[in-house]
Amino acid sequence: MLIVLSPAKSLNYENAPTTDIHTQPEFIARSAELIKHLRELSPAKIASLMHISDPLAALNAARYAAWSRKFTTKNAKQAVLAFDGDVYGGLDAATLNARQLDYLQSHVRILSGLYGALRPLDLMQPYRLEMGTRFANPAGKDLYAFWGDEVTLALNRTLESHKSKTLVNLASEEYFKVVHPKALSAKVITPVFQDWKGGKYKIISFYAKRARGLMARYAAAHAVKTPEKLKDFDSDGYAYVPDASTENLWMFQRRIAD
Repeated sequence: MLIVLSPAKSLNYENAPTTDIHTQPEFIARSAELIKHLRELSPAKIASLMHISDPLAALNAARYAAWSRKFTTKNAKQAVLAFDGDVYGGLDAATLNARQLDYLQSHVRILSGLYGALRPLDLMQPYRLEMGTRFANPAGKDLYAFWGDEVTLALNRTLESHKSKTLVNLASEEYFKVVHPKALSAKVITPVFQDWKGGKYKIISFYAKRARGLMARYAAAHAVKTPEKLKDFDSDGYAYVPDASTENLWMFQRRIAD
């Protein structure tokens, strides 16, 4: 069983990592190709392309300029500890023990516009490049064209060593589009998280993102090896709802008193 997550826009390189264990990204050469083309963009072009502020565009232009094919603990940090968005608040990897981090390393992949797919303990240099960015490149009009089947094939290689050939999709729609289900050697299960609001259950973005991280944390804490065990997920009051679920879409709901 393999879990995929989206990355986060927010990064934390200030806090020291809680483990010395680290690995190298698989697609450094491919990332370097993208960096080469990103360096050709002015800060103004970056701001327009990514719909970000001028200061943020300047920051990322500087990141592209500083990016190196050599990843060390001085210029990079383990991905799961560097990402700092809602999903990673739920995962809270900095508080996991060595056994739980080892589980993440074996059972979780983080999809990335720049890095393709990262293991949680892969060193990652800071960047911003969302998968949905329409960044024209030699392979096509966007990053989906750039990555082609490479990410899917990498997931297949990892799944070869897993007894349960299942991919648990905890990524956003934008990022999961880089995975090609027809070329994937696994069944795909997508958990959905809903909260009660306004008289009905609905997806609330912040809570749903956090719940994805919570589920990944639950899997690590319980050393989950088969997706059926994820139906027991109960963090923060969520519960699996069989009547609202299908074979590939699993519904988790919670109702918090107003």
